[in-house]
Amino acid sequence: MKSAVLGLKKKGICYLAGAGPGDLGLVTLKVKEVVGKAEVLVFDYLCNPEILKWAPPGTEIIYAGKKAGQHTLKQEEIDTLLVEKTAAGKFVVRLKGGDPFLFGRGGEEAMALAAAGLKFEIIPGVTSALAAPAYAGIPVTHREHTSQLTIFTGHEDPTKPESSLDYERLATQPGTKVMLMGVERIARITEQLLAKGASPEMPVALVRWGTTGKQKTLRGTLADIAAKVAETGFAAPAVAVFGDVVTLRDSLNWFETRPLFGKRVVVTRTRKQASGLSNELRELGADVLEVPTIRIEPPLNLMEFGQLVQDSHSYDWVVFTSPNGVDAFFEMFFKLYSDLREIGGARIAAIGPATAARIRELHLKVDLQPKEYVAEGVIKAFQEDSSVENLRFLVVHPEQARDVLTAGLSKLGAIVDEAIAYRTVPETEDSSGARARLANEGADLITFTSSSTVENFLALKLPLPAGLKTASIGPVTSKTMREHGLKVDIEAKEFDIPGLLKAIAEHYHGPGA
Repeated sequence: MKSAVLGLKKKGICYLAGAGPGDLGLVTLKVKEVVGKAEVLVFDYLCNPEILKWAPPGTEIIYAGKKAGQHTLKQEEIDTLLVEKTAAGKFVVRLKGGDPFLFGRGGEEAMALAAAGLKFEIIPGVTSALAAPAYAGIPVTHREHTSQLTIFTGHEDPTKPESSLDYERLATQPGTKVMLMGVERIARITEQLLAKGASPEMPVALVRWGTTGKQKTLRGTLADIAAKVAETGFAAPAVAVFGDVVTLRDSLNWFETRPLFGKRVVVTRTRKQASGLSNELRELGADVLEVPTIRIEPPLNLMEFGQLVQDSHSYDWVVFTSPNGVDAFFEMFFKLYSDLREIGGARIAAIGPATAARIRELHLKVDLQPKEYVAEGVIKAFQEDSSVENLRFLVVHPEQARDVLTAGLSKLGAIVDEAIAYRTVPETEDSSGARARLANEGADLITFTSSSTVENFLALKLPLPAGLKTASIGPVTSKTMREHGLKVDIEAKEFDIPGLLKAIAEHYHGPGA
């Protein structure tokens, strides 16, 4: 029986998945689940590239993007690719912007898989036809305005002899009309609607890159929107909304009024840590570009670190300098012990609220937390607290950390051992293509949360966009920036992520923002 099971050929499956309209928060849990298992990932131009980070290491990632006049792969080639990979027994995820069955040619890809007798599943996605207007403050239906919605495409099959769109019906029927993929043909489309009897005064809004930090909205009427597009250079990808509901934007424009809307901010933290800062920046309306410059790896001498963790109960104080140190320490601790009480009577000190919070998550008390979130603050706090002479300290820190804390405690008479918990190394992978996007599209602000992020970002030798401003989490990081020739435009007064966010918001909108 065992040999028979092992001899079974692995069957492939292809998930035709909607990647949503752009906002990472609008991607469904089902999509995140399958991307996390993908062996082959085929994605489109309109997919948020941050989704690619969820794929396992070693996933074959294939770009099949198509935009006006530029096709990486023809549709027939995409169909063949999906069939070949699925037939080879692979777990294939085909990511399509928005919803795969709404003007997305997902139906054709499903038909190709079905014709080949292959297994597939459809994962619907949030469509930009609804999401982009919502993020522009435009409800596509409203009891006082309309209870009818029509969605049509402005990009029909160019091989068809004539349009299948009934412009007369579109022009005369009541309700909201939403058009996808037609901004480059807006003059022709509005001309047809006007010719068939639509009111020249009909309100129109175009929403470009809807739901993302790059969102732009252009307002007009059926009579003048084409001229405004030509005048402003407004370009695809955009959703067009026709109807009275457009006027509700005056009251309901919630997304474009956020404090950092229109600002592109670069986050240089590790992939694991970036999401917290990135999510907070997105909540403030920023277009976030994650360019991780470092990653966390175990110390070179893991045995020595393990021995110090094993003996941690013999110390009077254990001092943690970062959340990463807490994670590394207790990951090792629980490999050695099954009971948290084995840490004994050692008291705990933490630099910064984030480090303290990580310790409290383990239901451990933080006995000392300095007001200043730097090593000097710890030394000052111990001086004010009591004598540390002849007390044993275990300082948990990264490789190449400043020796200020160890030297300062030793000067006060303490007996100090250093536990090197982790090291930061340059991040070599760029699965989302963020570095190329920074080089090609630029940014308004770059954030640095440690000296290592500064040094490793500069080591990438990426061209700095003109007018790029910098934000530092605190004086130690700022010192490193200046030593490397970078100007510090923003420095947090409280040396943690909330303090950095506050400093950024106040830089753009004044105190109390």
